Amino acid sequence: MLAKPTVAAIIVAAGRGRRAGGDVPKQWQQIAGKTVLEQTLARFQTHPRVDEIVLVVAREDLGWVETMGLESQATIAIGGSDRVASVLSGLVSTQADHVLIHDAARCCCPAEVIDRVLDALDHHLGAAPALPVTDALWTGAADLVTGVQDRAGLFAAQTPQGFHRDAIVKAHRANDQPAADDVEIARRAGLDVAIVQGDAGNLKITTPEDFARAAKQLETPLDIRTGNGFDVHRFGDGDHVMLCGVKVPHARGLQGHSDADVGMHTVTDAIYGALCRGDIGQHFPPSDPQWKGAESHIFLAHACALAREMGFEITHMDCTLICEFPKIGPVAHPMRARMADVMGLDIDRVSVKATTSERLGFTGRGEGIAALATVTLIKGTTA
Repeated sequence: MLAKPTVAAIIVAAGRGRRAGGDVPKQWQQIAGKTVLEQTLARFQTHPRVDEIVLVVAREDLGWVETMGLESQATIAIGGSDRVASVLSGLVSTQADHVLIHDAARCCCPAEVIDRVLDALDHHLGAAPALPVTDALWTGAADLVTGVQDRAGLFAAQTPQGFHRDAIVKAHRANDQPAADDVEIARRAGLDVAIVQGDAGNLKITTPEDFARAAKQLETPLDIRTGNGFDVHRFGDGDHVMLCGVKVPHARGLQGHSDADVGMHTVTDAIYGALCRGDIGQHFPPSDPQWKGAESHIFLAHACALAREMGFEITHMDCTLICEFPKIGPVAHPMRARMADVMGLDIDRVSVKATTSERLGFTGRGEGIAALATVTLIKGTTA
């Protein structure tokens, strides 16, 4: 059985890119929270079939490389006087079997495009993604149309352009002319290059307007979740109840393994529900003696921390306590303040209110307190 070919991605980032605007070359400008180059690198760093990354940069940009710690993420090669020379510098910096030569300004390349290029290299010395030209094509001069170009058989080229390394190195060394891309150099050397399906989203940032288009693709889609919680605790012996973190004097207490804070338990369950991470009993089993008499803010803080670990922000909480007594109105504000403190929210995003069951059911008979809660969690940014 033949060994799997090794793959190196060569990211060409030595250009100056002035048409994109800005005070620095486009690959070093920010987009969706990172530089264009970092976004591009991530496409290949996270791809399971890419073994090595070679980053080609201009000598004057080595300060950026050091500041961003890129030496630990890629082999650094110094670019040449033009793109052709820069690519050759990257090619001789790796011994991988197959290479993917990619423009740093294409920061939205889908993994599927990379896969299609690599798959084609099993049967061809070169492969590159492209899209059929669908727009009408004209020739023109002096702002006038001078002719019509037949678009049949025409393709708009993209990167990464993949090659067997030895073949493209030989082609580059034999080349003595400028070239728009590496497919042009490969064709001059007589190499067959397969066309694979490109992707309309694999755009190259060239103008300021392209930054906005690319940002829409890179920003994380908004993930909005709603969780619901419900809990009940019966009355028992005691002289107070704990509700939403506040000690409320009462003729009887609430029974429970912990401090029986029905409000906090309900909100905690609502958060776990929104995260699809079970319920409070799974995280803090009542059979575990360490939680006997525990203060319920421990449970709520755990749920909030889990939400943050999963990348979610809790944006709103609404809790309704259902009971005939004690009266909730006089202590609703302290309850909101305590819940806001534990959850790390502004108090204006925390609602605690009460209602009765019109003397119906177990709450109407004064046998216990029930609670309902709804929480809203958000992850990501709008596109």
